[in-house]
Amino acid sequence: MAVSYKPLWHQMIERGMKKLEFRDYVGISSSTLAKLGKDDYVSLEVIEKICLKLNCKIEDVVQIIPDKE
Repeated sequence: MAVSYKPLWHQMIERGMKKLEFRDYVGISSSTLAKLGKDDYVSLEVIEKICLKLNCKIEDVVQIIPDKE
């Protein structure tokens, strides 16, 4: 199973927000932003912080991609 943050990037495009603006607005570190950019796992605390700041649902930030069988 893998994660994708494509929904988050779509949210940012819709809001006209650049990555560094997003980082500062949400209050996450550059390393966390890099993890998001590489579709690496981040803590649920980070996801929660993003959802609260952007006033959106978790599925607007992350999607789960099942393994192919």
